[in-house]
Amino acid sequence: MEITPNNSTPFPGEVIQTPGGGILVSKLDQVINWARSNSLWPLVFGTSCCAIEMMSTASAKYDWSRFGFEVARATPRQADVIIIAGTIVNKMAPVLKRLYDQMAEPKYVIAMGACATSGGPFFYNTYSVVKGADHIIPVDVYVAGCPPRPEALIHAMMALQEKIRMGMTREQIRTEKPENSF
Repeated sequence: MEITPNNSTPFPGEVIQTPGGGILVSKLDQVINWARSNSLWPLVFGTSCCAIEMMSTASAKYDWSRFGFEVARATPRQADVIIIAGTIVNKMAPVLKRLYDQMAEPKYVIAMGACATSGGPFFYNTYSVVKGADHIIPVDVYVAGCPPRPEALIHAMMALQEKIRMGMTREQIRTEKPENSF
């Protein structure tokens, strides 16, 4: 029996009816990953022109809440994915690191735009710009463009959801024991 809420991905577990009328669910890891991927709460970190495109992703035309990114959070303690949209200067790097450290585990990062991924086309040879968010915090998904369209950010969110469902994120890989270890 497949449960498919809102025509999204099918429920990964197996629902088993018990004689008392209850249900049992199998494949608990897959169910947890499925639930995590469909209930991500983003913390927005917009510093330049990419932030405008990120804001439009939550508008009525694109509506990221239909993909499970329901409400943008204003505090890192309530968010589990941070979207870095724009230039990161050296003075802002400690603030970004502090916000990332305050987020609860598991936490994910999306770097949006050329400035967040590589320092940007305009500021690349400037001493004051960080050459990509991955120099400060680990990044799960990169979004190319200057600035990227809202569709690109939605695609990145869906890619992050797929990574979470498949168990391919940094946290999930780090906690698993390698097959050949003793």
